[in-house]
Amino acid sequence: MPFFSEAKSLVKHNIRDYGMYIALFVIMLVFSILTDGLFMSSRNISNLIDATGYIAVLAVGMTLVIVIRHIDLSVGFAAGFLGAIAAILLSQAGVPYYITIPIILVLGIVVGLFNGLLVARFGIPSFVASLAGMLIFRGALLRVTEKTGTIIVKDEHFNAIGNGFIPAIAKVGGLNLLSLILGALMIIAYIYSELSKRRNKLKYNFEVVSNSIFAVKLIFVSAIIAYITWILAGYNGFSWTVIIVMIVVAVYHFLTTSTVLGRHIYAVGSNPEAANLSGISVKKITYIVFGSMGLLSALSGILFTARLQSATTTAGTLFELDAIAAAYVGGVSAAGGVGKVTGSIIGAIVMASLSSGMNLLGVGISYQYMIRGAVLAIAVIFDVVTRKQRA
Repeated sequence: MPFFSEAKSLVKHNIRDYGMYIALFVIMLVFSILTDGLFMSSRNISNLIDATGYIAVLAVGMTLVIVIRHIDLSVGFAAGFLGAIAAILLSQAGVPYYITIPIILVLGIVVGLFNGLLVARFGIPSFVASLAGMLIFRGALLRVTEKTGTIIVKDEHFNAIGNGFIPAIAKVGGLNLLSLILGALMIIAYIYSELSKRRNKLKYNFEVVSNSIFAVKLIFVSAIIAYITWILAGYNGFSWTVIIVMIVVAVYHFLTTSTVLGRHIYAVGSNPEAANLSGISVKKITYIVFGSMGLLSALSGILFTARLQSATTTAGTLFELDAIAAAYVGGVSAAGGVGKVTGSIIGAIVMASLSSGMNLLGVGISYQYMIRGAVLAIAVIFDVVTRKQRA
């Protein structure tokens, strides 16, 4: 098959996977032109990615929740409340950051398992169960912050999680050397992973793309990683927020694509009844996914509190809607069983890029909400249309 014909066929049959990348490229190109390159400046891209961190980790968890045909509306105020508890432990109880963080993460798991209990054990619809949780955590957040309204966090190590950058080691042409090394390692890891997957497919006689298409894919993705690394290294390098998000994505990508647990999660999402009949415990999967969502809510709360260096009464407001929007824009299906954690990160960056670009252009907040809502609607319509075509 000629190169361009194969490429066209590949995009057509995998439009769900490639559509979001095309959308992100178009958005960045348009805003770069309209802002005379300011949008793609090192400072703006660094700030954009850092500001996306606490939503990105929520979007990863929300993707799995939606994949198994549920929803979790409590994650926003759960993150805000747990972030406030972290601030109280650090500032008022004098607990060190290296003890505070594990405590908050464990509390997050407990919160998630409680939601899972309501859904799996008592059969309460996840919308209602998580709505109850949302109201409870909203009240709890107001309760713990009502005396001062804001709890200031002065622990430098904790605040560095949301505002700090990895050490430079040295500067090469004004670029952060350690960030360049990490970028190079990411490219090597990506190429090795793709080559391994291709070898395994060929070993078992599965269909693979041609060598030329495969090479173009490797070069294209590697170039994107290299470009982003170069941009960030030209400012302050990789932030700790970016490192944490990359670790979360790597772990969840591995769990969902290369483990039995991952296959069970997608099996439950595709057809819960069939999964149950085949011996998969739907309740167990529900507990795990909601527990995971609670863990990531806690991590989101930590990232947000560290970024603001304080806990406020409004922390967590609309986080859940941003996470749900990022998941849908990233390709998760409302019907369940379809969606990738890597896609949710792209979805989060798409939504953050829209906000950042419109802020640079001076677009009013009212128009920003309408445009972001329209993008979400288009993403869901796209999901419905592509699902019908496959059917």
